[in-house]
Amino acid sequence: MPEVWSSPVRYAECDQQGVVFNGHYLTWADEASNGWWAAHGLTWDELVARRIDPVVRASSLEWTSSARWGDTVTVDADTEKVGRTSVTVRFTVRVGERVCCVVRNTYVAVADGRATPWPDDVRARLTDS
Repeated sequence: MPEVWSSPVRYAECDQQGVVFNGHYLTWADEASNGWWAAHGLTWDELVARRIDPVVRASSLEWTSSARWGDTVTVDADTEKVGRTSVTVRFTVRVGERVCCVVRNTYVAVADGRATPWPDDVRARLTDS
């Protein structure tokens, strides 16, 4: 089951027509990512303590409709692909049942400024979903 994050759309997130500005979908995906990592038993504190730095290598956004001021958005986070050094997470942004946008973020494990394989136990946790 995917992790879910939710928030009302704030006026500051919208343009003059009351439509959410595109960059906020990435912010919402970032907010939802914290719950996704935690659902895999990986708190940010643990990742930092282990010197594992998941860095966003790529993001893609596909819109099908707009979220607007006054709406409440929910963001489902679900694992799409786990690689040796990366993981791709799909964030589906909805208002009610209506899909507004799908964000895909690919995170790369970085240590000492270079991509590095996920530790075996971390990769196992990322694969369990």
